[in-house]
Amino acid sequence: MNAPELEKVAKRVVWFKTPAETLKDEKLFLAHLMTYGTLSDISTALAYFSENDFKAVLDDPPPGVFDRRSWVYWNVRYHREPVPPLPLRHIPSF
Repeated sequence: MNAPELEKVAKRVVWFKTPAETLKDEKLFLAHLMTYGTLSDISTALAYFSENDFKAVLDDPPPGVFDRRSWVYWNVRYHREPVPPLPLRHIPSF
C-alpha cells in the first residue's frame, strides 16, 4: 500500500517495525491504531480500511496490544455488549 499519510500513521503507532512492514500486517496495524491512534489517525485509516476491517480485529485481536480502555471503547462503538474480556497473552512456563 503506497499511501504516505497512512505510512506516517503506521510509523507513529507501531514504533518497532517499518511502516511498510506494519502495513503488510493489517490486523496488527489496526489493533495498534485502535489502541494508540488519535482521532486524526483513525480518520486517515478509514479512507483505506472499512468499518468491517476494524470489527474483524475485535473478532480475532492480537493478544497484548489492547489496553482495557481502548478495548471497551471499540467494543461499545460497534455495539458489542457485554464487552468480552481482554484477549490474554499466554506465556509458556518452563
